[in-house]
Amino acid sequence: MNKKIEKSVLESVARPRPWDGLMSKEEEEVFRRAGFGTPVGFGKKPALLIIDVQYRTVGTEPRPVLEAIKEFPTSCGEAGWKAVARIEKLVEVFRRLGYPIVYPHVAMKDSYDRGQFEDKVPGVMDIPPKGYEFVQEVAPRKGDILIPKFHASAFFGTSLASYLIGRGVDSVVFAGCTTSGCVRSSVVDACSYNFKCIVSEDGVYDRSPHSHAISLFDMAYKYADVLPVDEIVRELERLHAEN
Repeated sequence: MNKKIEKSVLESVARPRPWDGLMSKEEEEVFRRAGFGTPVGFGKKPALLIIDVQYRTVGTEPRPVLEAIKEFPTSCGEAGWKAVARIEKLVEVFRRLGYPIVYPHVAMKDSYDRGQFEDKVPGVMDIPPKGYEFVQEVAPRKGDILIPKFHASAFFGTSLASYLIGRGVDSVVFAGCTTSGCVRSSVVDACSYNFKCIVSEDGVYDRSPHSHAISLFDMAYKYADVLPVDEIVRELERLHAEN
């Protein structure tokens, strides 16, 4: 792995992490001794996946989650809007550097196939039409790729893997929601396809802070590099300059 990337990743370990206080130092040491948590770094051709950043997951304005779910029961409230502000920065750098941006999104409302959600949580997909719109601040533009999905993973039953491989993508930066659900399952699948995975620590969100933190821990020690948006941007700028 590139020594500059390795140094950057190792330095990030010393800073506070979302799971601090939830996972003991002993638990982390167990993972390290097993060989987990080794940084994967970036490839030469990254893509950005913005998963389910629709009004149904944040609400039409920042509100505490218990208020936000009165509008859309699937909303994550203020946590989502804080992440949107960080995702904007990722979108800007990916557009400027000419890297692909992909929007896997929930598109079940009028579909004959609502997946298992309809049976397990009746009504959860019966969200008003506004909820299915992309959040304006990070909405797709001409040239971006929209991937409607019917299950948690952005890869399951979709053309996503084929598209990424066809574009020569070797690493995927993840943003969106939920950390414990669609993001995590998509990261696991991307790792299984041998993509290098980078999760934007402050660009993903969840309705549960604990689920968010523990899921980031699991991904960091098993499937992905988990880094703040600012650190991801620095690496992208450097890699682009080198290539």
